[in-house]
Amino acid sequence: MPSLKEIKNRIASVNSTRKITSAMKMVASSKLHHAQTAIGNMLPYQNCLEHILKSFLAATPDADTPFDHSREVHKVALVVFTSNSSLCGGFNNNVIKRMTQVIDEYKSKGLTDDDFLIYPVGRKVAEKVDKMKLHSAGNFLELADKPNSEGCRQIAIDVGTKWLHGEVDKVELIYHHFKSAGSQILTRKVFLPLDLEDQLNEDKERDLSSDVATAKAQEYKRKHGRDSQNSGNEEVKPFKDDFIVEPDMETILRELVPKELHLMVYTALLDSAASEHAARMVAMQTATDNADELLRNLNLEYNKSRQAAITNELLDLAGGAQN
Repeated sequence: MPSLKEIKNRIASVNSTRKITSAMKMVASSKLHHAQTAIGNMLPYQNCLEHILKSFLAATPDADTPFDHSREVHKVALVVFTSNSSLCGGFNNNVIKRMTQVIDEYKSKGLTDDDFLIYPVGRKVAEKVDKMKLHSAGNFLELADKPNSEGCRQIAIDVGTKWLHGEVDKVELIYHHFKSAGSQILTRKVFLPLDLEDQLNEDKERDLSSDVATAKAQEYKRKHGRDSQNSGNEEVKPFKDDFIVEPDMETILRELVPKELHLMVYTALLDSAASEHAARMVAMQTATDNADELLRNLNLEYNKSRQAAITNELLDLAGGAQN
């Protein structure tokens, strides 16, 4: 059994640790509030813009952009979001594990380490990229601590330029999507080429009363719409796909597509930042609870040892008095 002094030292040590974890939990909670406000303001706008853009591209035959053309995959770029620091549970490990799974998946299709380009946002993934000896696109550590729109725009421009020049054939984002303080969803999302079917969840063969314009729905309309109208059946309801394009198609796509790519990166960064603070808050709360439980056990052990020491002293005094 440890001595009273050893138990007392352990109690002091655990108390000190508990103060640190409690303070870190409060700091993470404060940062989470600001990050949650930022992603709450940005996510609806980005989702709406993405839906409008993909609906427009799917519903307008004349809309042609090189960013939605799929091609055979020989080079892959991954934009991976982690944190610069630890003490946030499995937040970083989950992202890194998903990244290695994606790399192994592509390697099984014939790609090699030289065929990957990683954009590491966060020190943890940057260290892993160096350890795996993969090609890194640069240093983006400051974005993990201080998310800003301009840094994300530079990433989007660089990725888009490489895509247009054929230096990469597919680009994916790997990050945590913030759902709530207790739930962060590990997400793997195709960045390029633009997936016109991914955002439009209703993209299936539909009847002509649908109000969602998608690629398959447009094909169905072209094949069956005219015949249905000529057959004298119930009048066909048109899709809501009448877009007024001003000043012209080329200008709209030149402005809208890069903006959407920029916002996709920025939203993923804000998502990751909010998820990091939420994961750290939960981890520090768990650590504080564990410290409280350990303190209860140590205090109980201390009281038992102290009581045993007092009992022994009383027995010694009683024995001495009898002698």
